[in-house]
Amino acid sequence: MRAKIVCPFAFATLLFTLGTNTANSQSLQKKEKTTFQTGGPWKPTTDIRSDVAIVYGVSDHRDMTFEQRVQSWRDRGYTAAFMTGIAWGGYQEYFTGKWDGKPHFDEAQKESNGDTIWHGHLTPYIVPTKNFLTYFKEKIIKRVIDAGIDAIYLEEPEFWARAGYSDAFKKEWKDYYGFDWRPQHESPENTYLSNKLKYHLYYRALEDALTYAKEYGKSKGMNVRCYVATHSLLNYSLWQIISPEASLASLPCVDGYIVQSWTGTAREPNYFNGIAKERTFETAFLEYGCMRSMTVPTNRKLFFENDPVEDVRRDWSDYKKNYETTFTAELFYPDIDNYEVMPWPDRIFDGQYFINRTSNEKAPMPKSYSTQLLVMINSLNSMPVSENHTSGTQGISVLMGNSLMFQQLPTHDNGKAFEDPYFSNFYETSGMFHRYATNPKLTDPLLSDFYGQALPFLKRGVPVNIVHLENTGYEKAFNDTKILLMSYSDMKPLAEKSHEQLAQWVRNGGIIIYSGRDDDPFQTVKEWWNSDGKNYKCPSDDLFEKLGIGRNPKEGAYPVGKGTLCVIRKDPKEYVMEREGDTTLRERVETLYAQSTGAKVQYKNSFYLRRGPYEIISIMDEAENTDPYTINGKLIDLFDPTLPVVSQKTVAPGHQAYLYNIQQVTNPGKPQVLASASRVYEEKIEKKSYSFVVKSPANTTNVMRVLLPAEPRKITILDAKGQPVTDAKSSWDGDSKTSFLSFQNAPEGIKIKFDWK
Repeated sequence: MRAKIVCPFAFATLLFTLGTNTANSQSLQKKEKTTFQTGGPWKPTTDIRSDVAIVYGVSDHRDMTFEQRVQSWRDRGYTAAFMTGIAWGGYQEYFTGKWDGKPHFDEAQKESNGDTIWHGHLTPYIVPTKNFLTYFKEKIIKRVIDAGIDAIYLEEPEFWARAGYSDAFKKEWKDYYGFDWRPQHESPENTYLSNKLKYHLYYRALEDALTYAKEYGKSKGMNVRCYVATHSLLNYSLWQIISPEASLASLPCVDGYIVQSWTGTAREPNYFNGIAKERTFETAFLEYGCMRSMTVPTNRKLFFENDPVEDVRRDWSDYKKNYETTFTAELFYPDIDNYEVMPWPDRIFDGQYFINRTSNEKAPMPKSYSTQLLVMINSLNSMPVSENHTSGTQGISVLMGNSLMFQQLPTHDNGKAFEDPYFSNFYETSGMFHRYATNPKLTDPLLSDFYGQALPFLKRGVPVNIVHLENTGYEKAFNDTKILLMSYSDMKPLAEKSHEQLAQWVRNGGIIIYSGRDDDPFQTVKEWWNSDGKNYKCPSDDLFEKLGIGRNPKEGAYPVGKGTLCVIRKDPKEYVMEREGDTTLRERVETLYAQSTGAKVQYKNSFYLRRGPYEIISIMDEAENTDPYTINGKLIDLFDPTLPVVSQKTVAPGHQAYLYNIQQVTNPGKPQVLASASRVYEEKIEKKSYSFVVKSPANTTNVMRVLLPAEPRKITILDAKGQPVTDAKSSWDGDSKTSFLSFQNAPEGIKIKFDWK
């Protein structure tokens, strides 16, 4: 039954001003739960109503200064923050010599043939020298803080593994190591040393720039908060980029991170059960997880990012499917509730993309998709932290460390053990958008070693955790871990102290399952385990001695205090690059888990989590169990732009679901908006009525489902000028006591009032 939609004069005369200085807008500025980044000024089609607009770059546009761009968002009630690239950006005045009278293109990242690695016109990737940092602080950071911005995000501290040949880098090498530069392509040790220096340079750059930001802000009476926006360690290792990652989490100048995971990173193929293919959900789950493990022990704030489109040519149906997949993956971490809901809304809402994979015809985003994603991102404004766990056996973790990025380069002539024939053609077929086109010889056994430990359990419905080697000294590092899977075939420990911390954890009852042949050429690079009086052939021998086992132990299980060390003399890549290759690993885990906990490792094909009223479900394919997952209740399907209420939802393998459970609503007798493709403001509840304002981008369609105590006898919908909205549609669902509304969105606001008897 449809309620009558009217516009009584008496109600119109009470119309409030839909301006920018309302109480709700002021309170919105105090929140920093949801964000988006944009290079443009406010405009109607990109007014997505998250808490924070992160304004990108300090460049003045043709008709607008940077400060005016910032103010355009503030005028609409947003908190304004700032983001720019630390490894690239609009810094042409520095490189061309306009800043100090000297050109600085020699400070670009360069390949072995002398070619500069470019990010755009006159925009090279940067070797972050001290001179560049002086420019960056004076011309970028200072201007931003002078504009009154107190939250700064420095994006993508990236040094390409294939770089390392410029004069600026050679000078940094001599300053850091004390001996002359060595070409990285000549030996594994040179590769390791080169990448370790790249890591150090961006650690130094971020520490310098962000420390200055905090100090300069303090001099102006401001508390400047500083964040790093970065891809996950998994992705940087795969794409062969070096970045400081976890080491930054202990810096006092770093308040947190944005993890940049999206379809473009998560769709990279990996091996499982002998087959290489895209596993977008599983990869995204691990990407978000590795960033969570990087920050949670250090109590830093973490934003999860997601993107409804990507850089590679696909079509709208592909974008939609993978957006649902990665969006679901980020929600399976119930202790994270901060989100960058999208980057670059201009390209999403105003851009055009191919209509299918074979046609060159382009079209704007389908209205149904824009409605759906607006429902999804607006739900994040109310996404609660939850004490619930993602369903499945808890306590199995994989160890990872920043040095995953150090062993990334073409195969060396004397490094046969580093070769990986399974990946010899991997990058030519993976669809990676630009990373490997210039070097088809790149190989990557390393990520197979990581996935070899994670996927045998993740693909069977075990929500594996990740522990960062750099965080083992923090009290919360092992909170979620009973069994730790580790290997040094894919990484090396950067500090001896981490072994002392791992050994103490095992003696206190922890279990380590160590997989590795320890015969790759990076085992013998010059590092702490073979220097200054130490003579270990591989770093694991130091750990084994600290555990009281002795060097080079044979395969088997060894009691250590209250805990256990189990050694398997296989590289983890063997678990996934061969069909049914993970049997040994799973048997060891199952046995030790049962001995430790008295419980069995439970395998299934599903993940399920409830966060407040939100039900999140993902069903794995490639499992022995191919059954769908069914959930019952009064459920709003948030992936369906019509917001239907269903009593049952069945999810097939390879798919996800995102549902609002009306039976889990807090205070169900209170009128409230349950789901909406808009943000709700100025709610007012009276004895027989409920009113509010909704705002969302122009040229999009709003849908809403509103919980009411009774069927409305009248629904009043007015635009910002007090005129009735003529395209509105409504329906009533008596079983759920919800009213459905649909009409065209307006950034100026639409006022809605329900009246009932």
